[in-house]
Amino acid sequence: MVELKKNILKKLYVVAIFISLFLLVIVFKIVNLQYVDGDKYRKLAEETTIKNEIITANRGSVYASDGNLLATSMSKFTIRMDVMAVDNKVFEKNIAGLSKSLSNLFGKSASYYQRKIRNAKKQRNRYLLIARNVGYNDYVKMKQFPIFKLGVYRGGFIAEHKTVRAHPIGKIAERTIGYDDHRGGAGIEGAFTEYMEGKDGRRLKQKIAKGQWKPINDVNEQEPIDGRDVITTIDVNIQDITHHALLKQLEEFEGEHGCAVVMEVKSGEIKAIANLGRASNGKYYEKRNYAVWESHEPGSTFKLASLMVGLEDKVIDTSTVVDCEKGRIYINRRKIEDSKHGGHGRISMAKVIEESSNIGIVKAIKKHYDKNPKKFTDKILSFGLNELTGVPIKGEGKPYIPLPSNKSWSKISLEWMAWGYGVSLTPLQTLTFYNAIANGGEVVKPNFIKELRVGNKVEKSFDKVVLKNKIASQETISKVTKVLENVVKRGTADNIYSPNFSMAGKTGTAKKWVPKHKNDKGELVYGHYSNKRYVASFVGFFPVENPKYSCIVVIHDPNKKKGYYGATVAAPVFKEIAHKIYTTTPYEIQTVSDTIKYADIELKYNKYYDNLIKYKTIMPKVVGMSGMDAVSLLENMGLKVKFSGVGKVVKQSVERGSKVRKGAVIYLKLS
Repeated sequence: MVELKKNILKKLYVVAIFISLFLLVIVFKIVNLQYVDGDKYRKLAEETTIKNEIITANRGSVYASDGNLLATSMSKFTIRMDVMAVDNKVFEKNIAGLSKSLSNLFGKSASYYQRKIRNAKKQRNRYLLIARNVGYNDYVKMKQFPIFKLGVYRGGFIAEHKTVRAHPIGKIAERTIGYDDHRGGAGIEGAFTEYMEGKDGRRLKQKIAKGQWKPINDVNEQEPIDGRDVITTIDVNIQDITHHALLKQLEEFEGEHGCAVVMEVKSGEIKAIANLGRASNGKYYEKRNYAVWESHEPGSTFKLASLMVGLEDKVIDTSTVVDCEKGRIYINRRKIEDSKHGGHGRISMAKVIEESSNIGIVKAIKKHYDKNPKKFTDKILSFGLNELTGVPIKGEGKPYIPLPSNKSWSKISLEWMAWGYGVSLTPLQTLTFYNAIANGGEVVKPNFIKELRVGNKVEKSFDKVVLKNKIASQETISKVTKVLENVVKRGTADNIYSPNFSMAGKTGTAKKWVPKHKNDKGELVYGHYSNKRYVASFVGFFPVENPKYSCIVVIHDPNKKKGYYGATVAAPVFKEIAHKIYTTTPYEIQTVSDTIKYADIELKYNKYYDNLIKYKTIMPKVVGMSGMDAVSLLENMGLKVKFSGVGKVVKQSVERGSKVRKGAVIYLKLS
C-alpha cells in the first residue's frame, strides 16, 4: 500500500512539474510578446487594420496665354455612408429628407434611396455606396444634406477623394499639352512634371467588414499641396483656327497625317500647333507631335537655303540667268526633272524659286560648289539648320545635313541637297529658319512657355532667346523676302494670292523614301523614292510689310488622285490660317497704307453686319460652321448660346428660318 502511494505521488510530482514548466513557457511567451516583441506585433496589428492612405495632390494647371484652361486636375469624390454610425432616432427623423435631397441631385426617386439606405441599415452595412465621380460642387452640397451634415461619426458621411486630368478645350493641341502618367511623359506636362507635381497628403483608414476601409477621422492627417501652374504661349483663337483648317484639308485630301504651326515672328512664341493623324476608322486625332518629332526630307522648301548660300557668297544673284532646258537633265545617271512639261527654259534665279525649278537650283549650285562642296555645307551650317531648336518638349527630331567628310557623301549629294533631298528637318526646324527671314535674319528659339506661377505669383518668366543674331546680310534677307512674296503673287502658290493681304512663302513637294523591304509576295524591294507617296508643305509669313506671324503646314501621303503638290494641298491651309487670324486680330498686323486696297474687306464686313440686322428675328443655319464662328454670330444677334463638344456645329436646336426672340437660348452640338 505504501509502495502504491509512493508511485502515485511520483506521478503527481511529474504532472505537477510538467504543468509548472508549461505555465513557465506561457508566462515567458506572454512576457516576450508584451515587452520584447510587443512593438513589432502591435505595429503588425495596426498594419492589418489601419492603413495610411496617400491623397494625391492636384497637379498644376496648364493655361493658354489669355488665361483659358488647357489642362487641369479636377476633384472627384466617391460618397459612401456608414449607416450604423447614425442614431436610430436621428435616422428615422431625417431619412425622408436625405432621400429627397439625393433624388433632387442624382435623378432617381426618393423612394429608391430610402429603400436602399433602410436595407443597408438592416444588413448593418458600414460602407454603403451612394455615388461615384461626384464633382466638388455637388460634394459640398451633399455635406449639408440631412444626416450627412452631422459628419463622419454621427452622420456616417464618408467622402473619398481622387483627382482626374481634364482638358476643357477637348482634344485640340492634346499632344503638345501632353501628359505625365502610365504612358510616360510627353509635351508640356512631361517637360515640366517636376514643377507641376504637388505634395501628396495622408489620411488614416480603418479596416471594417468585407475588406472595406473607413476613414478614422473627419479630416486628413496631412492635407495635399497642389502643384504649380504653367502659362503657355498658345492662343486659343489661333489654335482653333489652325486645328480646323488642317483637319478640313486632311479630310478633303485623305492625308495620312499632318501638322501646322503658327509662330510669332519677333518673340518666337508658338501661338498654335496642330498635329493630326488618321485612325483606323478614318477619323483624325492628335496622334503624335509630328511638328516637333518627325524629321523628314523637306524638298523644295530647302531651295531657299541653297539660294541664300549663293547670294551670301556673291556667286549668284536673283537676276542670274540659268538654263532649265526642257525640264529634264541627268547628273551621274540620276534624273532630275521639273513639274512643268517642256521645262522653263532660260529664267532668272528669282524665277527658279518662284516656279520651284529643280533643274535651275541644281545647276546653279553645281556650277559654283561642285569642286568645293564644303564651302556650300559650311554656309548651310552657319544658318543653324543642323541644330536642334532646344524646345523643352521631349523627343525633338534630330536634323541631318550631309557633309563631304561623311562616308555616305556621294557624287550626287551636293546636287540632291540643293533641292531638298538627302537632308532631314522637322517642321518646327524649317519654320524656325523661315521665321528668321521674316525677322530680319535673327534666329529666335521657338517658345511654348510664357510663365511658371505659384497661385497668382509669377515664379519664372521665359523671355525671348536669340539663337543667332544674323544668319545673312540685310541685302540677302531683302532679296529672298521679295522672292517669297512673288511665289504667292505669281509663282507656284499664286492660287492663295489675295490683293487684300500680303503673304510670302515657299511650296514644297517631296517624294517619300521607301526603305528596303519585302512586299506582299515576299519579294525583296530595294529602297527607292516613291512615285505614289508624297509630302506636301508650305512655309512662310505674313503680312510681308511687317511680319507678325510665320506658319508651316505639312501633310503626308495625300491621295495622289486628289492632289499632292504643296500648292494644292498645304498652301490653302496657310491661307485660311493667315486670313482668319487677320480678320479676327484688330491690332498692329493690320497696317493699312492704302484704304482703297482694303475696300473689299470693308464691304464684306458691312455686308456681314447688315445681315445680322436683317436676320435679327430669323434663325440662320450654323451647321457646318466652326463653334467659335457660330457662337460669335448668334451672340451678336442677341441670342444666348449653350453648346457641348468642340469643333464644327453638327446640330442646332432651332431650325434655319425659324423666328427667334432676342435673349432666346440656342443649343449647339459640336463634333
